[in-house]
Amino acid sequence: MKKLFLFVIFLSAASFAQELNCRVDVNYENVPVRNRELLADFAGVIENYMNTNKFTDDTWDSKIDCALNIFFISASSDFEYSAQIVIVSQRPVYQSTTNSQILKINDGQWQFRYERGQALYAGQSTFDPLTSLLDYYTQIIIGFDYDTWEEFGGTKYFQRAQDIVNLGSTSGANFGWLSSSSSYNRWGLVNDILSEKYSTFRSSIFDYHYGIDIYNQNKELGQQKIAGLVNTLFDMYEKSGGINSVFVRTFFDSKHGEIIDYLLDYPDPTIFAKLKKIDPPHTAGYDAAIP
Repeated sequence: MKKLFLFVIFLSAASFAQELNCRVDVNYENVPVRNRELLADFAGVIENYMNTNKFTDDTWDSKIDCALNIFFISASSDFEYSAQIVIVSQRPVYQSTTNSQILKINDGQWQFRYERGQALYAGQSTFDPLTSLLDYYTQIIIGFDYDTWEEFGGTKYFQRAQDIVNLGSTSGANFGWLSSSSSYNRWGLVNDILSEKYSTFRSSIFDYHYGIDIYNQNKELGQQKIAGLVNTLFDMYEKSGGINSVFVRTFFDSKHGEIIDYLLDYPDPTIFAKLKKIDPPHTAGYDAAIP
C-alpha cells in the first residue's frame, strides 16, 4: 500500500514543463541612487532567467514554487555589486491545501557584475559570477525537491551543483565558492549532501516527507516517519560526539518550525531533548514545545 501511495504522489510531482515558478524581490536601499536607477530592471531580468530557462532534461507538469530575495549590500562601481540572497522553496503536501517549506538558505557572499539591459545566458561551460550562482541554486532547489519524492532522487542535480562549485573555486572569483569554516557555504552544502557520511540522513528526508504527506490520513505513522529522521541524526550525534554539517544546518533552518508543529503531541517526550542536541541554534523553539 505504501509503495502504491508513493508511486501516485511521485507521479503527480515528477511527470514534470519548465521547472520553476520563481518570484524575485530586490532591495536596493544600501546602494547609491545612481545604482538603483541602473538596477531598475534587475528583478525582472532575474525572474525571467529563472522562469523561462530549462535547467534539466526532464518533462515537468507542475513547477516548483520558490523565491529569491536579493539585498544589495554595496556597489563599487556602476557595474560591480555585492549582495545577499535568500533562497526559499516549497512543495505541496499530498491531499492538502498546505505546503511544506523545503529550503530556506541565507547566502551573504555574492559578488557579480551587472549592466542594465545585460542579456543572461544559462548553461554556460565557463564560470560567470552572476548566472553561475543562479544555476547553482536552481540545481539545489530541484535536487532537494526530488529528494522529497524519491529516495536520493536529486543526486544528478546535486552533482551538477557540485560541478558549478568546482568551476567557481578554480575561476579566480573565489568569493563564496571555496570551503570555509563559516556556518554556511556553497561548497560545504553540496559536498555534505553527496557525502557517504550523511547518506543515511539524506535517505531519511524521503521518509520524513512521506510522514508529512501521510499525516492527515494516518497521524501515528506520519509522526513515526518524522521522528525517524530525528532519531537517525541523534544516533549520528551520539556516535560522533556532535554534528557539524552545512547540510544538516540547512535542513533545520528550513524545517525546525514544521517539525515542532507535527510533533507537539508526539508520545515520546525525549524527542525535543534530542532535537536540542542535534540542532542547537533552534533550542528556544524546542524548549517552548516541551510540555
